[in-house]
Amino acid sequence: MPLSFADINAVNTIRKVGGSKEQHHHLENLGFVEGAQVIVVSKTNGNIIVNIKDVRIALSEELARKILV
Repeated sequence: MPLSFADINAVNTIRKVGGSKEQHHHLENLGFVEGAQVIVVSKTNGNIIVNIKDVRIALSEELARKILV
């Protein structure tokens, strides 16, 4: 399921990172790699705030759809 559909405060494991080559590379640099654990902190106005590797990152809903958990 895409990260954009994940429940708030649930621990999710990243299964696959999609998107264009540039998007994939950008997400990998932020720590979104297969096997990493990510927690959705909040969802507001089409943006998703996640906690990954003890860092909070804001993603657009479109970009969060590229991350499968």
